[in-house]
Parts: sequence; structure tokens; C-alpha cells
Amino acid sequence: MPKLSPIESEFESTEAAEAHDRWVREKVAQALADPAPSIPHDQVMADLQAVLDGHAPG
Repeated sequence: MPKLSPIESEFESTEAAEAHDRWVREKVAQALADPAPSIPHDQVMADLQAVLDGHAPG
């Protein structure tokens, strides 16, 4: 199991990096296949700002 340089990668080994890559790709595939309606970017940003301001969206 080759060690990766922390300057080049946040993962300790190529196996860990590859496992993370597979996980991310699976999550993206699931999100793209999800039939639920998308949330508009402006709504997401407004909800996030409300959380940051201490007023969770209702």
C-alpha cells in the first residue's frame, strides 16, 4: 500500500484515494438518478444564509 505525500493528496494511500473516488462517483450517480425535483440555487443559498444568521428556514 503506497503512502501518498500530504502535499499531493489528502489520503494516506492510493487505495484510500480510490475508495473515496468510488464513493463520490456513486453519490453523484445517485443524485443524478434521483427523480425528486431540484431545489433552485437561490433557495439553497437563502436557506444557508438563514442558518448562518441563526434563523433556520421554516
